[in-house]
Amino acid sequence: MSEQGKKRLKEVLEWIGCIIIAIILALLVRYYIGTPTIVQQPSMFPTLKQDQRLILNRWSRTIHQMPKRGEIITFEAPTKSYISSAEADFNNPVAIYENQPEGIFKKFRYYVLEIGKTSYIKRAIGLPGEHIKIDNGKVYINGDELQEEYLQSNVITEGGPFVDIIVPEGYIFAMGDNRAQSTDSRRFGCIPLEKIESKLLFRFWPLNVWGKVK
Repeated sequence: MSEQGKKRLKEVLEWIGCIIIAIILALLVRYYIGTPTIVQQPSMFPTLKQDQRLILNRWSRTIHQMPKRGEIITFEAPTKSYISSAEADFNNPVAIYENQPEGIFKKFRYYVLEIGKTSYIKRAIGLPGEHIKIDNGKVYINGDELQEEYLQSNVITEGGPFVDIIVPEGYIFAMGDNRAQSTDSRRFGCIPLEKIESKLLFRFWPLNVWGKVK
């Protein structure tokens, strides 16, 4: 190979190396620090509307930080989106995750590239050890009515199988603001901390609603 050919090959290899490093860094940032996303579900309407663009904070997952009440979070969708009263274990009212990927490549594809994985965006309502009760269209935590200023005045919180439970340690109870069109912990149970992927940092599109979301 001529000197000029060797020089060109070296340049190509350097470019390939730079591209690989850039991809690895982008994946690390996306998984451990933050990532953009698009609202695809109506369950948080009108707080969040479909096709709005968000920035998600994934550092909370990296440090295994439990969400605070009222924070908007994303989490891996359970395998079963609805558990009937006959199936429900009210002594352990948790969401079911089955058929999880095995092997390093399948896990990388599913958890890092997020191919084939569905995520939900909801609001953290009940925290570990709290008694959650939904009654007469309202939410009660440890016997006190939860004041939910983020809901529209006409919203009624109807129930599901999990309407009178104690949130297990290491889990949270989550619901969408659009209660009538939200598949959430009322129907599939509480979400484990390790399945919580991120919390909402801010909305960046459309520009007229840019900023923090309450």
